[in-house]
Amino acid sequence: MPSDKSARVSERKGSRNRPLRSSARTSVKKAEEAIEEGNFKLAQDSTKEALKLLDQASSKGIIHKNNAARRKSKLVSKLNQIDLIENT
Repeated sequence: MPSDKSARVSERKGSRNRPLRSSARTSVKKAEEAIEEGNFKLAQDSTKEALKLLDQASSKGIIHKNNAARRKSKLVSKLNQIDLIENT
């Protein structure tokens, strides 16, 4: 069981990190939905926003940098697949 001070610190840091982590997850979901719909312009814009928020979260230490890199890579590869389909 954590000491009282470490519990308070953990709660404070968690409440500070939660909104940014949540917004990053939400933006990734919105980008994936736009990709699924096939709307390339909307998907491109929402992917750009998601990449920005993932970078912010990783730079602040909210998520690990490799976690952010993996999510960004997956998202961009999905976006590139829709781009290939549109251009053929």
